[in-house]
Amino acid sequence: MYDLLKTIDDPAALRRLERASLPALADELRAYLLESVSQTGGHLSSNLGTVELTIALHYVFDTPMDRIVWDVGHQTYPHKILTGRRDAMSTLRQLGGISGFPRRSESEYDTFGTAHSSTSISAALGMAVASRLKGEDRHAIAVIGDGAMTAGMAFEALNNAGVLDDVPLIVVLNDNDMSISPPVGALNRYLARLMSGRFYATAKKNVERVLRVAPPVLELARKLEEHAKGMVVPATLFEEFGFNYIGPIDGHDLDSLIPTLQNLKQLKGPQFLHVVTRKGQGYKLAEADPVLYHGPGKFDPSEGIKPAAASKKTYTQVFGEWLCDMAELDPKIVGITPAMREGSGLVEFEQRFPARYFDVGIAEQHAVTFAGGLAAEGLKPVVAIYSTFLQRGYDQLVHDVALQNLPVTFAIDRAGLVGADGATHAGAYDIPFMRCLPNMTIMAPADENECRQMLYTAVQLGTPASVRYPRGAGAGVATVKKLEALPVGKGQVVRETARAIGTAPRVAILAFGSMVAPSLAAGEIVDATVVNMRFVKPVDEALLLSLAATHDAFVTVEEGAIMGGAGSACVEALLQRGVNPPVLQLGLPDRFIDHGDPAKLLASCGLDAAGIAASIRTRFPEQSAEAAKASKLVA
Repeated sequence: MYDLLKTIDDPAALRRLERASLPALADELRAYLLESVSQTGGHLSSNLGTVELTIALHYVFDTPMDRIVWDVGHQTYPHKILTGRRDAMSTLRQLGGISGFPRRSESEYDTFGTAHSSTSISAALGMAVASRLKGEDRHAIAVIGDGAMTAGMAFEALNNAGVLDDVPLIVVLNDNDMSISPPVGALNRYLARLMSGRFYATAKKNVERVLRVAPPVLELARKLEEHAKGMVVPATLFEEFGFNYIGPIDGHDLDSLIPTLQNLKQLKGPQFLHVVTRKGQGYKLAEADPVLYHGPGKFDPSEGIKPAAASKKTYTQVFGEWLCDMAELDPKIVGITPAMREGSGLVEFEQRFPARYFDVGIAEQHAVTFAGGLAAEGLKPVVAIYSTFLQRGYDQLVHDVALQNLPVTFAIDRAGLVGADGATHAGAYDIPFMRCLPNMTIMAPADENECRQMLYTAVQLGTPASVRYPRGAGAGVATVKKLEALPVGKGQVVRETARAIGTAPRVAILAFGSMVAPSLAAGEIVDATVVNMRFVKPVDEALLLSLAATHDAFVTVEEGAIMGGAGSACVEALLQRGVNPPVLQLGLPDRFIDHGDPAKLLASCGLDAAGIAASIRTRFPEQSAEAAKASKLVA
């Protein structure tokens, strides 16, 4: 099994194969891919669709001398398999294993690290210009999906590249009508019209064959070609940017792909190849439901993905239910997502309130300013967005929402570590970059019901507000149907130390959001007071001062960057009042956290109960001695 594939340890071995054997290699690669991902989990539909394209690119181009930049990068499993990582696929997205995205430190064939969309053309253009400036003869190839082409950054790069006549850049548009959610917008409609006009290419070829016997007539036909094209196919947008446009061609037909790429390789200046692929190609279940098979966990390929057994609600589900409830109560509520309908829990909202649902595509900057425009007209927009993607709309968050004090609510999903997707998707920085903004309120729920009530609180404020919540399920706390606003900037003591005032040391743990539960467990171990702070901004200053009067030290715990984070907010509030107690700040360290099991990652950062308790004992050794003494007395 996999007789051909086993001989390919690098693209050089691939290029030594006869062209006639490549379809068989594609079959083996697709089968290996399905077998591998079903055992580890990971992205599937997108990778099944890029098998032939990956083979063709590495067969035609001299990689890694020629640079391939994969946009997003969740479709690079065939690339990884063909570039020496076949056996490492069993470790995919696991702690210590290979990444699910391109990573420069992992392989010389991963020429640029990606995981967020629409960066490939810019990066590849930089590489192409660098090769020209250095006098090196190499190509740079950007492979970008039709969903990623909706982002402004992609068009900024096209605009720049189109005026550089001699740049060795090739852009491959992998048109599979697929982003994570169904693709939207005018560009998608344009590509659909382009595809519907495919018969134009056939018609043109037949006419040329007939007219070739009469050269003067053929020349006249060529002069009229651009005018005639407009009758059948929409004017080619990409040619207007200065690219030589070729396509569309079948992205699963190696006999079309390879000669076309070989021809493009010989041409000068920016080239644009439009290939059409099918998501889930070769696996009927994924072809039928590519969204379900976009990023599955482990499954049996012969049976497909089975419905998961009922379990605790995820925070994403809590948000989706809340938004529907709010929309029923208030006709001014509007839901916005930058191409993450399923991931952000908006499927039901779209179905029930289609006129108030807006998927703006992969365009986070636009999503934020669009929300600002809605808010300026008296509506109540709710932007459902991952923490890592909100980073892309930061300038708009500052100037178009916070500066104008517009009532936009940000429901920030995936706040904290995200497990297998790794550093590129971790929500580590939203607290520091939001906390410094005037007019912004920041909340972090400890459980599902608190999340629901905080979202309601945010909408009632009439100012910019955010609620950050983690990926996955909470503690299993039932949500209350009734919606009640929480008192703004007020925390809640959830455990009191048993130590009498004056018997040192009395420690107060100030926990934020997802860290309340492990902090409670740690509080039991070391007998500390534990506070669910609830609000990062405004922080509960009165509670902090009260605790400072009765406690000897503070420990702040957050699932976010320590630098500039929630703990820093507590320290700043105390210092402004002239109070300077010993403070231990726990959170995500000043390094990027790799992919792996979320619980193991948190433990590696000292953010599980045992780690929090151990850090307290190390920083405050008297606490450990007193706790040990108390446990002996109880025994």
